[in-house]
Amino acid sequence: MATFKAIRIDKAEKGTTAALTQFDEAELMEGDVTVTVEWSTLNYKDGLAVTGKAPVVRRFPMIAGIDFSGTVETSSHPQWKAGDKVICTGWGLGETHLGAYAEKARVKGDWLVRLPEGMTSRGAMAIGTAGFTAMLAVLALEKHGLTPKHGPIVVTGAAGGVGSVAIAVLSKLGYSVIASTGRLSEAPYLKALGAAEAIDRNELSGPAKPLAKERWAGGIDSVGSTTLANLLSMTKYGGAIAACGLAGGMDLPSSVAPFILRGVCLLGIDSVMCPIEARKIAWSRLASDLDAGKLSEITHEIGLDQVIEAGAKILAGQVRGRNVVKIV
Repeated sequence: MATFKAIRIDKAEKGTTAALTQFDEAELMEGDVTVTVEWSTLNYKDGLAVTGKAPVVRRFPMIAGIDFSGTVETSSHPQWKAGDKVICTGWGLGETHLGAYAEKARVKGDWLVRLPEGMTSRGAMAIGTAGFTAMLAVLALEKHGLTPKHGPIVVTGAAGGVGSVAIAVLSKLGYSVIASTGRLSEAPYLKALGAAEAIDRNELSGPAKPLAKERWAGGIDSVGSTTLANLLSMTKYGGAIAACGLAGGMDLPSSVAPFILRGVCLLGIDSVMCPIEARKIAWSRLASDLDAGKLSEITHEIGLDQVIEAGAKILAGQVRGRNVVKIV
């Protein structure tokens, strides 16, 4: 059996270790499709995994990386054949199943989505799990019934991957977007993506009142904790917040007031175990509703040998937009 380059995470006496090394193909896990991985990306969860800052990885050894795009090498799955271009996100990649930061991956064919027509493998990972999650959040707000006429949409963690894609998509769909960020120096970048206004995240970081002045019809939150509590307290009657992250913490120091006095809804967004039909819809919408020019502007390319260093930077809030990882 051949070996290939991969970022391998091992259990250590204290925590974990991560290193770019050679991985034996014989150690790949079960699956009916083997893919030549061409591109991956860097998400917040990837940063947690490669730095060991949180117990994301639940088996060892592990190949890090929660998403990839590439070309099918071999397949015994009826839906896929050699040469097919595919996307894989979530399903425990990089957590319980050997992941994407490798030249080869073996997965279940039921986990794969076909690369949309007109989208490149690189473009798919410029979107990645973060952009896919952003689109799931937009779809949830639409399903709730929100339209541009209902008022602005607030996006937290605005300069990050989820936030950047959310702003670009929402603005193209006609929404007025309020971007919340800890880096107001990024305001020109956020407005270039389509944000109408940028606000300091400190406006949302203090203890939340049960109800505060109504400011937005809805929101997409990747921060959690007091930020999410404040968003809820400031949401207009009948509005909704789509929650998809915990960069600020897993707690939610809120009250029932927004829910029972303003009819506000909290919409949970999960991209890991999202059903395949919903995945197909989201990727189709990303192909049509995300401006390719804006996506290019927010994308920075790195190599596999730069991932571990970049993982520390994304946790420190030093990564803007999307990092795509060139694998082969």
